[in-house]
Amino acid sequence: MPAAGVPRDVAYVALGSNVGDRAAHLARARLALAALPDTRLVAESDIEETAPIGPSGQGPYLNQMVAVETALDPLVLLDRLHEIERAESRERTVRWGPRTLDLDIVRFGTRALAHPRLTTPHPEIKNRSFWQREIAQLDARLSAPMEAP
Repeated sequence: MPAAGVPRDVAYVALGSNVGDRAAHLARARLALAALPDTRLVAESDIEETAPIGPSGQGPYLNQMVAVETALDPLVLLDRLHEIERAESRERTVRWGPRTLDLDIVRFGTRALAHPRLTTPHPEIKNRSFWQREIAQLDARLSAPMEAP
C-alpha cells in the first residue's frame, strides 16, 4: 500500500495469454500485480476471449484489463511487469507471437509519456476494440459510488 502523502497514479494494465493454462496465467498475474510494492489492485474488467493479433496459427487469447493504484514510476512499473511475465515463462522471440503472458501499460494516470521503452496512452488503443471495452468497464467501476458495508 502506498504511504500517505506519496503521489499515486492509477495505471491501466492489459493482461493477455494464449499459451498453456490461459486463465491461470491471468490469475497469477493479478496476484503478482496486487503484491507489487506501493501498489494496490483497485478494479478489474471482465475476461474475454479474442482472436490473436499477429502471425497466423496462434490460438485465441484471454484478455483482461486491471487498474492499479501505484506510487511506482512508470518505467519501474514496466520493469516489474516484465518480471511477472518472465515468472510465467514469457519468451520474447516473435513480435506479436504466442505468449504465456503479456502485460502492457495502457494508461498511466493522466500522463502522456513518450519514452523509447514506454508510450502512454498506449498507441494501439484505437486499434483494439477489446481494450476499449475493458477501459470503459474500468472507468465505470472506478467511478461507481462505494457501497455501504
